This record gives sequence, structure tokens and C-alpha cells, in this order.
Amino acid sequence: MTHHMSITEHKKPRLFRHKRISHHFSRRKNKKGRIFRIIFFVILFFFLLGIIGFFGMIGWFSRDLPHPDKLLDRSIPLSTKIYDRTGEHLLYEVHGAQQRSLVSISHIPNSLKKATITAEDKGFYTHKGFDVRGILRSILVDIISRKKAQGGSTITQQFIKNSLLTSRKTFTRKIKELVLAYQLEKQFSKDQILQMYFNEIPYGSTAYGVQAASKMYFGKNVQDLSLAESAYLAALPKAPTYYSPWGSHRDKLDARKNAILSDMEKEEYISEEEARAAQEEKIKFKSPGQGIEAPHFVMYVKELLADAYGEKRVEEGGLKVITSLDYDKQKFAEQTIRKQGEKNISMDALNAALFSLDTKTGEILAMVGSRDYHNEDIDGNVNVVLRRRQPGSSFKPIVYAAAFQKGYTPDTILFDIVTNFDTTGIKEYSPHNYTGKEYGPVTLRQALAGSLNIPAVKTLYLVGVPHVIEFAQSLGYTSLTDPDRYGLSLVLGGAEVTLFEHTAAFTAFAQEGKRVAPIAILRVEDEKNTVLKEFKDPIIQEVFDPEVARNISAILSDQKAREFIFGGHNYLILSDRPAAVKTGTTNDNRDAWTIGYTPSLVTGVWVGNNNNTPMKKGADGSKVAAPIWNEFMTYALKNTPPEPLSADRHYHGKTCNGIYSKGIYSGKNFHGKHPYDSFYRPKR
Repeated sequence: MTHHMSITEHKKPRLFRHKRISHHFSRRKNKKGRIFRIIFFVILFFFLLGIIGFFGMIGWFSRDLPHPDKLLDRSIPLSTKIYDRTGEHLLYEVHGAQQRSLVSISHIPNSLKKATITAEDKGFYTHKGFDVRGILRSILVDIISRKKAQGGSTITQQFIKNSLLTSRKTFTRKIKELVLAYQLEKQFSKDQILQMYFNEIPYGSTAYGVQAASKMYFGKNVQDLSLAESAYLAALPKAPTYYSPWGSHRDKLDARKNAILSDMEKEEYISEEEARAAQEEKIKFKSPGQGIEAPHFVMYVKELLADAYGEKRVEEGGLKVITSLDYDKQKFAEQTIRKQGEKNISMDALNAALFSLDTKTGEILAMVGSRDYHNEDIDGNVNVVLRRRQPGSSFKPIVYAAAFQKGYTPDTILFDIVTNFDTTGIKEYSPHNYTGKEYGPVTLRQALAGSLNIPAVKTLYLVGVPHVIEFAQSLGYTSLTDPDRYGLSLVLGGAEVTLFEHTAAFTAFAQEGKRVAPIAILRVEDEKNTVLKEFKDPIIQEVFDPEVARNISAILSDQKAREFIFGGHNYLILSDRPAAVKTGTTNDNRDAWTIGYTPSLVTGVWVGNNNNTPMKKGADGSKVAAPIWNEFMTYALKNTPPEPLSADRHYHGKTCNGIYSKGIYSGKNFHGKHPYDSFYRPKR
């Protein structure tokens, strides 16, 4: 009995413990529930507060918004004027007097409607004025790129922006745009909005609306547009200046047009056969007409302005733009290109370009992008100054400068003997000199002066392609990015560069290793004469040692050193002053170059064909490009005192008075005795 009671008494505390534990968990559960309820109500509170705040913000931004019914009220647009450096010569007026002809939606061809919807707003017929996914995507891209790169705008939003708001990318403008877009969608049908869009949107220059654009670009009414022409018009609103058929990016316009046609096929608006036919159709754009001076330069400046201030402000904002262009030098450059270009036609060279800038300030003084801007047979509207072409031997100074910077000297000797540079055993690479001969042991100075190919390739091999690419990038070349692609042919012009960057790089040779960035705009004023931008100090970057620049200048200005290749009388000599000059010709005669400079002026000239067809044999840089260079430099430098090149005095003179005067070089050109024949006679 005693034992039984002890067992009972022993069990009681255990039962009590279970009750206490159960009670404890119950209290914890209730506590968690209270916490969750509190969190829920806090979240709900802030959610409701956010909704109230959002609608309050919408109401605040909506208080001064114009009503969609008043869409025809417009501020008076003002023309932007682009001048030369003196402000006296008006180069171009971006007209504020808009060309606009209203057209009914029924007269707009279905091809243009579908092309525009495909290019600008594929969800046009389903959204309520704005595309949430598009907005989120644009925000994400903006955050990643750390700039306002994406708009995410629907056709409705674009219409609102162009008709009632500004094009300035701000948060408040975007909110207003969304509110008005929503209101517009409630008041008008989709076809009414599309009609307003087609009559309002800018298509470039003075063309506002599709009818004006159709007339300006194709000389026909909008209802007569072909599928290909419709795709072109649909491609323009994204960036009318950049994609202008009269500007420097016609190839980009063509690519965007073709992409739109491919997307139309995917959307099943057109068949595959219709897409291919429209992509292959050759469309002829109307000439932009008269009233424009220095057209390639003006289009380049207009593009810079559009990037800085937006398309609409450039078209309507009444800006006054003072450029760096020297009007007299520009007109003479155009005249010289035209005159010499006609002579070059006999060599199957139909086009030419010239680019000149002040080596001390970087100010662009002349830019001629083709022989004739209005000649469609040679794609004259294309600005070759900004197009990538192979530079031939004119790239050699960059490689030799990299070698000098690395420690090699003009006295370094290499053997000019045909060499197979292939190390893989797959394909032989054995470059030859332009003359077809070899000259044995030569110095780097002699090799560069005579533009010998074999020593140039050996120099690049010693310095290393990656090092030269890096060196070139420091000089401003942006197209040279893949060392494996070019290989050793880089030194012979195996990679593409622009005349713009190639000429600008030579400022570093003229200014003792300091490259100056090209400048096209000196001052921009708004309609109230407030200065928005003003060029004051040149942008200068020290790229390499001054001694390197002196060596290059000494070699490229030494007429005696290059006589054995170019002869005693050539277009690389200025009659009244020293100048450093380098020519270049691609192996297949598709490109011919001459780039030369004095301490104050550098000019580059390209001759060839836009369609990349070869010129006749013998159409090298010294024969078709150098005459243009010489005539322009002679004119541009007249009435200015001669300036000595900052060349290494040890080399500039010793070679001429030393080596050659000892009888090794008899003064004959390459048709007679070669200067290195006594060293090495190649076996033929």
C-alpha cells in the first residue's frame, strides 16, 4: 500500500509538467500570432499609405497638365542655327518652320501601320496607354548601364511627349506622361491615337508626320509607299538624326529597316517572301537639296547636339551653335577634293575624303566626307571620315612609335629579307615590299622612311601585337580590340580604322607625345542667348615620351631618307616648310592614304571607293591621295610662318649629311641604284 501510494504520488508531478509545457507552447503560439498580426497590419498600413501617396502624387502632377482635348495647342518652334568658327557663315539652319501635312488613318498604308507598331510598340492594341513590363525593363537597363538609356515608351506615350511635354528625361515628366497616356486611352480609340501619332511624330529635319516625311525622303504621298519604304519610315523615329539617310549611319538605318521587316515576318504581318523582297529592294532617297554648307560636318555636329540635348530641342529649340570649322579652309578642301577626285577617276578611284584639325587645340578645321555629297552613284552622303577602312602602311608610324617607346631606337638594325612568319605550320605568311625587292640589313629609321614591309612586320613581331593594340588605344583608336584577329598584318593596315581617329592620333607626333582630342563645337547658346556649353581648354593626354615623337617626326620629314622609294620630286614635300608625312596603300588597292602634319596642322586624306571595289594598279597613296594633301596643306598654311618640327636633331640631318654623302647613296631614285645594294643583293 505504501508502495502503491508512492507510485501515485510520483506520477502527479509528471502530469503537472505536461500541463505546464502545453500551457507554455500555447502562450508562445499566441505571442507569435500577435506578432504576425501586428506585422500584417503594419504592412497593410504602409501599403494603403503607398496607394494614397501614389494617387496623391498622380493628383499633384496632374494639377497643371493640359487636357488631351487641347492637343492642337503648340508652342512656336524655333530653328537651330549652325555657324562656322567666326559666327558669320551660316552652315545650316535646322528649320523651326515645320513641314506638316495632316493625313487620315485611312490613307496610311497598312504596311506602315504594322511596321511602326512592330518597331515601336508591339502591344499597342492591348495596353491601356503604358506597358508595365516595358517600364520595368527600361528601369533595369538604366540601373545596369547607370544612365538613362531606355525609354520603355508606348506609341501613346511618345505622342504625349512630342505633343504636350518635353523630351527631357526626368522622373516628373515620366509621371505626367503616364497620367496623360492613360487619360488619352480613355478618351480616344486606338486608331485615333495612331492617327494623331502619325501626324505628330518627328521623322528628322523639318518633317513632322508621315506625309511630310514621305514627301521629303521619297517624293511621294504616304499612301503610295512600298513595304520597304514603310519600314524605313518606321525605323526613323527612334533617333531621326542618327538614322538619317543623309547622315553618316546609312548602314545602321538599313540594318534597322531589315530587322523591322524580319520582326514583321515573325509577327505574321507579312510573308517570308515579302520580307526578303523588301530587304533586297534598292530604295533611292531624295537629295536633301541646297541650303547646307559643309554637309558632312554639319550632320556630324547635328548628331553631337542630338546626343547632348535631345532630338526635339535641336529641331525646335532655337539653339545657336558656333562650330570649330574654318569656312575658307573647308571650301578649299571641297574644291580640291572635287578637282583632284575627277583626275583620280581614270584610276578607278571614284571617291575621296579629307579631315584636318589644329594639332594644338584639337579644333576641327575641315571635314569633307566624300567627293560630292549629293552624288548617289558614289554614296556621296556617306561620311567616309567616320567610316572604318584599312589604313595600309599609314599605320606603320604607330607600330614604330610603340617600338621606340619600348626601348628600340631608329638605329636598331633588322634584315630586310623575305621571311615566313608563320609559326603554326598551317599557312605561310611571307610579306613582300611594295617594290618587290629586299634591301638586306636596314635600320628602323630606313625601314620606316622607305615604308618597307618586311622590317615593319619584324618590328611588330618583336614588340608584340597586344602591346601595339594597347598603345594604339591610348592614341584614341576605338576599332582595334581583337589582337588575334589582326595578327602581324596589323602593321600593313590589316585592321580597319577611321580617318577621324587615324588623323587625330598623329597630333601626338606633332605635339611631342601629347594627343589632343578633336573638338567640333566651340559654343552653344539657347534661344535666350544663355551659354549652354563653351569650349575653353583643349583636352590633352600625354601618351608617350617626347623623344619618341621627335624620332617619328625626324624620319617622316626626311626627304633624303625616302628618296630611294618615292623619288626626289613628290607630293610629300611642302615647298616652304618641313612636314612629316606617311602614305598608305592596301595590297589590293582598295584604299589609299596620306597623313601628314606640321607643328600646328595635321591633315589626313583617303581615296578609294565606298563599295570597296579596287582601284587600278599603281593607285597608291603617294599618287592619288598625296596631291590632295599637298594642295590643301599649302593653302591652309599660307601666310603663316614656318615652324620647325620638334625632331631629334641627331637623326634629322646626320643621315642626310652622313651616310648618304659617303657614296652609299648616289642620289638616284628607286629606278636607279638602291641605297642598300652594296649591303645585300637578293637573288631572283
